[in-house]
Amino acid sequence: MKTVDLDELLHTDTASSWGEALFALGRHYGFEKVLFGMSGSRHARLENAFIQSNYPTKWRERYDAERFAYVDPVVSHCLATTLPLIWQPEIFRSPAQRALYEEACTYGIRAGVTFPIHGPNGEFGLLSFAVDTAADGAFLRDVSSMLADLALVRDYAYASGVRFCPPPAQEAAPRLTPRELEVLNWVMVGKSSWEISKITGCSEATVNFHMGNIRQKFNVNTRQQAVVRAISLGLITPEDHHR
Repeated sequence: MKTVDLDELLHTDTASSWGEALFALGRHYGFEKVLFGMSGSRHARLENAFIQSNYPTKWRERYDAERFAYVDPVVSHCLATTLPLIWQPEIFRSPAQRALYEEACTYGIRAGVTFPIHGPNGEFGLLSFAVDTAADGAFLRDVSSMLADLALVRDYAYASGVRFCPPPAQEAAPRLTPRELEVLNWVMVGKSSWEISKITGCSEATVNFHMGNIRQKFNVNTRQQAVVRAISLGLITPEDHHR
């Protein structure tokens, strides 16, 4: 990749022209679809992020309307680590995640790689490259061979795209009780209310009561959305998984 191509990201005047330059870089590496998203803080609500994408408009509208960012395991991965993630169908484990992946495939978003963004001033985001091909062995080898180049694109995208990022809004983390944190940690690893009741020695109704309180405190509709909000606010981390 010639440096001049990357430099084009630094010299665009508008968010849309910057996005077009980024999409051109994606096509250079064989990825027809690119999505860049970033907010001023990992604690900010995901729906307020700066987004540049050439994903199908209908899919982007549906993704936002259904708040799929709170279901998407790619987003959870990026919140928890700096390492890239090559998409595999098996990372979409829960029924909601599998449904998300299957629907994304119908829009030509079948295989790809995502690079987390964690800026020095607390910025959080991701850069995804996607194609409509199977995530087979050949794809994995091709992507693995270009990870270093794509990571450099990510670095240039962050450095040049941060100027378009909205300033972080301060949001206080809700206060969770020790029991609520315990329940949320078990939800994070995929346990059902019934399983959590057996682990904690309380009734399933009590677990659901705690989850209702947690959802209300986070102002979200589902337990997965609560998990993502808790991770983004630093209340729980994947490293807290119960063994």
